[in-house]
Parts: sequence; C-alpha cells; structure tokens
Amino acid sequence: MRFPTPLVPARLTRRYKRFLADAVLEDGRDVTAHCANPGSMLGLAEPGTRIWLEPNDDPRKKLKFGWRLVDHENGHFTGVDTSLPNRVLRAALETGEIPQLSAYPTVRPEQKYSTASRVDFLLQGPGLPDAYVEVKSVTLSRRSGLAEFPDSVTARGARHLANLSEMAALGHRAVLLYLVQRSDCTAVSLAADIDPAYAQAAQRAVSAGVEVLCYQTSISPEEVRIRGAIPYR
Repeated sequence: MRFPTPLVPARLTRRYKRFLADAVLEDGRDVTAHCANPGSMLGLAEPGTRIWLEPNDDPRKKLKFGWRLVDHENGHFTGVDTSLPNRVLRAALETGEIPQLSAYPTVRPEQKYSTASRVDFLLQGPGLPDAYVEVKSVTLSRRSGLAEFPDSVTARGARHLANLSEMAALGHRAVLLYLVQRSDCTAVSLAADIDPAYAQAAQRAVSAGVEVLCYQTSISPEEVRIRGAIPYR
C-alpha cells in the first residue's frame, strides 16, 4: 500500500494524551500530529526520534498531520498507525498474497460475530469452512530481530482470542494474524511479562484450534508491503 500523500520527516518532541504528538519539521515549524495508536508505543516515542508525518489539507480534520513511521536511521522503519495493517491485509487477501488463506474468493471486512463483537475479516468460499481472521499490529521489539505483542495490557485482545476460540469450537477456521509493522524483525513472540493474562489466553486459544499466522512487512516513507511469513515462537 502506497501512502496517498508524500510523507515529510520530522523530529518528535513528545507524545501525549495517547493520540497526540508534537514534532518539529525540517523547516523548523512546530506541528501537532494525530497518533493513530492507542498502545504504549514502548521504545518508539522518545523525544528526538526521527519520524515521518503524512500531511493533509482536509478541512474536516483539526490536525493537519498524521504520524505514520518511526525512522530508526539505520535503514529500518516501524509503522505506528494501527489502522494501516487492516488496509494492507485486505489488499493482500483480495489478491491471494497470504497462501494459507488464498483459497477464499470472498473477503468481508468488519463482520459481526460472537457476542457484540466484530471480526476484522470473514473469508468465505464454496465448499470451505468460514474463516474468521483477527489482525494485530505488532510494533514492540526489545531483542534484536524479535517482535513482541502486546506492548501494553490488552483486555480487548484477550476477548478477541476467546471469540476466535468460540468460532473454532463451532467448526469454523479461526485465525489470529500478527502483522509486524517493523522492517527489522524476523520472528514473533508474546510479551508475557507485559500482559500475562493475554499470553495465557493465547495459549488456550491455540489449544482450542485457533491458527496463528505471522507476517512481516517492508516499510519505507513511500509504502508498506507484506513480505512473507515468519515464525511464531
């Protein structure tokens, strides 16, 4: 997925109130950007960090910039927009780029299921069990090459695991897909020290038949693309 508007570099001043970030553009202007990430962004929001912002001229938007990337200044990037993985994955599902799910011709986003919940994608095809797919954006890395989820306690994430387990018990395919929004990671693990309850819920879900897929991405200030499957540890 290409960014529709060219990104501009900046230096982060601070991230606050979860969804706001102050930054300084290269021309010296101070701006405030929307941060589409409710997580802790552990290791990604230090003052002085080089970041990339997407400008907009939409009169309906109060903030004229959106924070999209962290630039690690070593050739690698992290995507911080948690809405982006669903858009990237939808395109990949529709073009058959996820081999484990490529047999499904119908991709339905945001479908109601379980109790008062919505699944990110419902996949359907003739003669195939329905596949319920939840997507999680992974941005935390505390060890070289290893991405971890979650970066903060997520009761919502544990609930999604329980919902998927219900679908598996009903005979459907239930898939949890970790999309790693970092170009420097080649494996995924759970951050059990950050959220033990989520790690336990994940173990129960796998025992109940929930499939776990992990995919890495190629990231630049021009685009984000799915690269391929990586191991789940």
